[in-house]
Amino acid sequence: MDSVAGLEGWRWIFIIEGIATVFIGVMCFFLLVDSPPLSKWLDADEKRFLELRQAARRVVRPDEFRDKHFDKHAFYSVVFDWKMWLLIFANWSNAVPNYAMKFTMPQIIKNMGYTSSDAQLMTIPPYAIGAVSAYVFSVFADRMYPILPAVNAWNVANCPSPQKRAISIGFLVCVGNIGGLIGSYIYLDREAPRYPTGFGTSFGSASAGIIAGTVLEFSLRRLNKKKELLDEDEIRRTYTDEELDKMGEKSPLFKYAL
Repeated sequence: MDSVAGLEGWRWIFIIEGIATVFIGVMCFFLLVDSPPLSKWLDADEKRFLELRQAARRVVRPDEFRDKHFDKHAFYSVVFDWKMWLLIFANWSNAVPNYAMKFTMPQIIKNMGYTSSDAQLMTIPPYAIGAVSAYVFSVFADRMYPILPAVNAWNVANCPSPQKRAISIGFLVCVGNIGGLIGSYIYLDREAPRYPTGFGTSFGSASAGIIAGTVLEFSLRRLNKKKELLDEDEIRRTYTDEELDKMGEKSPLFKYAL
């Protein structure tokens, strides 16, 4: 499409890819709701169930910290939380190989002997197959979970404190995206066509993510079992509601989502 409407080809790439993003972004403003009661596709019982489930998992009121300023202690609790770093490794298991292949695929194909234009065209079939697989795997959505949405949901569900939750969401996205930076530099031109560093790093990061997710699940399951042995009445006699609220996920009454 070079020179079409007086625009260079690279500009058309941005326009074509950007139109879909802008359209979806505008539609999300109208389609995404703030809370279950505002949804139009749930019946009254489903809305009530979701409200009760949110209330049952909430250790503190959502408006409790609305007027407070940034709390550095909440930030430190996120940075030095071992669970957060396991989630980051799980994030990298997707980001490193994904971004590495996304940015380097044309160069890899070109090094096989194809011209630059042919190499660009030959990157289309893998993404076409990916689109088909996305549809096929959506059929199994109740039994299979994508990495990034699952990691983000796991993080949010296990951060009852609004302040820590807000910081942890941004921290996980920020540090997790470093995986994309790593992936952009692991396929070295001098190692063509086998790229041992690229494929080795991708395999290693994916394996580390699997290990991190497994360790985190078993650790949280073990912590939940320890909390189940405690007597709730005794806990409430020992601590006030305010003290339990301040403990966040460390509260003996809080159960981690698995």
